Amino acid sequence: MDKILREYKDLLIQKRYSQNTQDIYCSYFKDFCIYFKDETLENITTSQINSYILNLIKSKNISISQQNQRINAIKFYYEKVLGRKEEYYELHRPRKENKLPKVLSKNEIKRIFVATQNIKHKCILMLIYSAGLRRSELLNLKLTDIDSERIVIHINGAKGKKDRISLLSNNLLRLLRQYYKEYHPKQYLFEGQNGGMCSPTSVANILKRAAVKAGIQKTVTPHMLRHSFATHFLGSVESGIDLRYIQELLGHNSSKTTEIYTHVSKKAIDKIKNPMDDLFEWEKMIAKGKI
Repeated sequence: MDKILREYKDLLIQKRYSQNTQDIYCSYFKDFCIYFKDETLENITTSQINSYILNLIKSKNISISQQNQRINAIKFYYEKVLGRKEEYYELHRPRKENKLPKVLSKNEIKRIFVATQNIKHKCILMLIYSAGLRRSELLNLKLTDIDSERIVIHINGAKGKKDRISLLSNNLLRLLRQYYKEYHPKQYLFEGQNGGMCSPTSVANILKRAAVKAGIQKTVTPHMLRHSFATHFLGSVESGIDLRYIQELLGHNSSKTTEIYTHVSKKAIDKIKNPMDDLFEWEKMIAKGKI
C-alpha cells in the first residue's frame, strides 16, 4: 500500500495539483485502499466502487461535495496512475445541488470591519471582501502582488492554475501601508507568528470573532465575504458592470458560475413591487386603525 500511495502522491505533485488537493485526494484514496486491502486494486470493478461510495453515504452521511471529491480521487488512480481510458470508469454522480451562495448585507460587512480593531486582522478581512478573494488566494499573496501604481492585486496560480488581477481599494491601500510599517512582513503579505504563510484556520477564527463581536448571529465564513463582494458589486445600480467583468475578477471559468449571483442580488428584486402592497393603502389604513 505504501508504494501505491507514494506513486499516487508523486503523480499529483508532477501534475502540479495544489497542496490542498493533494492532501484531500491522498486522504480519500488511502481510505479506499484500506477498504479494499484484501483485494487487488487493479481488479476492482465499477460496481464495487459504487457500492463503496454508497456505503459511505449511508454510514458516514458524506456530503455531495465530498462524494464528488472521493470519486475524483479514485478516478485519478485508475485514469492517471494506471493510465486507463476515461470511458472505462463510469461512476454514479450525485445530482447537482442548486444552492444559492450565502451572503452578508453591506451593513453586516461594515459592522464586522468596525468590530475588528487589530490592523492586521482588519486588512485580512477587508482584502478578502474588497477583491473577492478565495481564502487560499489571500494566504498566497506576496508583498510584490500589491501593485500600488496600478491600484490592482496580482493573484498568481489561483484555482485552475490561472493568474488574474483584481481590485485594490484606495482606502485599503492606505491601511495596508500602515500595517506594513507596524508588522514588517518579509515574504507573504500576511504571515504567521513565526513567519511563513498564515494558516487558513487563523483567518476563519479572525472572522468568527469579529462576527460575534459585531452581533451577527449567523455562522460567517471567509468565503461568504467573497460571495458578498460579488453580490454587492452586481447589485450596484450605478456600476453598470458587465457580468463578464465580474467573472474575470472572481476567476470563474464559466459565466454560469458567476450568474448565480444574479439570483441573490437585490438589484432586480428592488424594482419589483410586492403584490401585497397593492392590496391596501397601508399608511391610510393603519392611521384609521383598520389594519
